[in-house]
Amino acid sequence: MHRLRSESTGISYLSNEAEDAPLVICLHGFPNIPRTWRLLTEDLRDGGYHIVSPWMPGYAPSSLDGPFDALSVARMILELIDELSPSQPVRIVGHDWGSVVAQCAIIQWPDRFRAAALLGVPHILAVEENVQEYPRQLGRSVYMGLFQLPALSDRLVKLRDFAYIERLWRKWSPGFEPGEDYFDELKLCLRSSMPAPLKYYRSLRSPRVVTEMRKLLKSGPIVVPTIYLHGENDACIAPEIARGQEAHFTALFEQVILADAGHFVHLERPEEVNEAIVGWFGAH
Repeated sequence: MHRLRSESTGISYLSNEAEDAPLVICLHGFPNIPRTWRLLTEDLRDGGYHIVSPWMPGYAPSSLDGPFDALSVARMILELIDELSPSQPVRIVGHDWGSVVAQCAIIQWPDRFRAAALLGVPHILAVEENVQEYPRQLGRSVYMGLFQLPALSDRLVKLRDFAYIERLWRKWSPGFEPGEDYFDELKLCLRSSMPAPLKYYRSLRSPRVVTEMRKLLKSGPIVVPTIYLHGENDACIAPEIARGQEAHFTALFEQVILADAGHFVHLERPEEVNEAIVGWFGAH
């Protein structure tokens, strides 16, 4: 994989540079880096795809200039897609915030996408609906409120070499360890990026942003064929929060809940996740 940069968008990304092959763009979430897609990239490459894994806006070496609300980030990702695949629709993968951004993109510009794979965060309207029935999710999401307190969270996240970030990983995916070298690379990125990654959450304080996003999500169902994957032991977003989300998809939709996996399901169960995604993309 080679590191490249789009000067028009300010987005840096990893690419296998198979420019003539169908494009798959893979969006990481918080707190993460493009390395998260390494194993999926190997299988997609073998499947004959051009894979692009950006550092999301706000994550160095991509631009640290905002805004970082999901709609604005989706527009930046679409600009990158238009640059890399101006005439052909693409396939998209999104985990965590990457899932949220992917949802905003495929709802607004369905003709630009052939298929989607979402992980870890279900359709946002399903999240809203299910939180009322499963209020314990509010306790799991307390970190989101913390991140909206700049003076406190900026200091807390960086304290003791990002110990809070490691605790989130271990809490969200119980029993899973990505390895010290993975954390070293992640911390290097965060050290160069803070506080921009937290501004995704702080955008939710804006009534305008929330209103515009809810208006978009309610404008119609997702019409792009989508597979959704979630870990049964996810301690960030409980699997119950995904229940009933099929009502928000009118194209082909498949949901897979994987046992013995947490929030970082694609790293914990790569064989099953990669097989499902590659198979879905091959069929669509």
